[in-house]
Amino acid sequence: MPYYLRVIEKTVREYLKLFPVVGLTGPRQSGKSTMLRKLLGAKYRYISFDDLNAVDRFHTDPERFMEVYSDKVIFDEVQRVPEIFHYVKLIVDNNRNNYGKFIMTGSSQFAFMKRVSESLAGRIGLLTLLPFQFSEIPTRLRDQSLYQGGYPELVGRKYRGAYDWYSSYLDTYLTRDVRDISEIGDIRDFRRFIQMLAARVAQLLNMSEIARDLGVSVPTIKKWISVLEASYVVFLLLPFHKNMGKRIIKSPKIYFYDTGLVSYLTGIRTKQLFENGPMYGALFENYVVSEARKRLIHTRTDAEIFFFRESNGNEIDLIIDQKSSREHIEIKSGHTFRPEMARLLMQLSHEAKHSWVVYRGKEIALGDGISAVNFKSFLED
Repeated sequence: MPYYLRVIEKTVREYLKLFPVVGLTGPRQSGKSTMLRKLLGAKYRYISFDDLNAVDRFHTDPERFMEVYSDKVIFDEVQRVPEIFHYVKLIVDNNRNNYGKFIMTGSSQFAFMKRVSESLAGRIGLLTLLPFQFSEIPTRLRDQSLYQGGYPELVGRKYRGAYDWYSSYLDTYLTRDVRDISEIGDIRDFRRFIQMLAARVAQLLNMSEIARDLGVSVPTIKKWISVLEASYVVFLLLPFHKNMGKRIIKSPKIYFYDTGLVSYLTGIRTKQLFENGPMYGALFENYVVSEARKRLIHTRTDAEIFFFRESNGNEIDLIIDQKSSREHIEIKSGHTFRPEMARLLMQLSHEAKHSWVVYRGKEIALGDGISAVNFKSFLED
């Protein structure tokens, strides 16, 4: 299977020169171990704690284990042996200036960050690797990625067997990783919960409504959202309010990191079902917003993303806040530009460095600092 270069590779190399330990989190199958082994080759030994033999060897004699693996080691899926953080700390503290000694990866943000804060604060540089972002996907597959996602294995095999792959991925996630993170209770209710979120992508998150439909409490829904966030399945987009009036909308919007998983959960198997179905606009918006988030995370850019909505329903889908400046982005799935697409952008253009209508049509200059641009050009930059 071909290997595709990852944007984050440059930052990984830089961090290995700055920190004794580099931590890399991200969802399962996002390509963490593949990238590290390709990038570092024979320079680092590789130990996966998905291998029960490795877990057993560590627990049988942890001090001996750490003597053998004391320098230039990749420890994969370290949440399965949380005690290792203590031993890594002891080794690092013996020589704080020996950078790049260990790389530790994990697919659970909760478990990983809890141990980091307890043992490795100030000793570790943290990075996150998500599924392929737009610029990492081969050009011929980018249109397909809109509804079939960006997981490296699927891209590498040109999306053959995508539906079965997501079925297996979700089953593994539910039966294995979720139970490692939290006591979920009825796993069938949790699966229904994920499906309900998939049907609501790019919408305001109404926890009370979902709780009522599932017959569970709102605190349970909040807990389940946290589990999905921690394992990089979904993220919440918060409303923006600074310099644009009071916070009119308090509820966040819900997005999935990968549109392929949304398609699987909502029954979208083909391009025709995607483009002609009721989820088309929401999936397209989810794709652009998740790509913006991936780009910020993979490049460690000091910026945040939000949305803005007025009480009358007028909305800016995406605001990229770079502290000293902002970009306003309206996302439309159509191919034809219409002036109403940019109406709110123009009203609030004085608040933004640049404003964009991101859609599937051609580039059009709309005025000073406002443009309509094809989504491919926008995501390639």
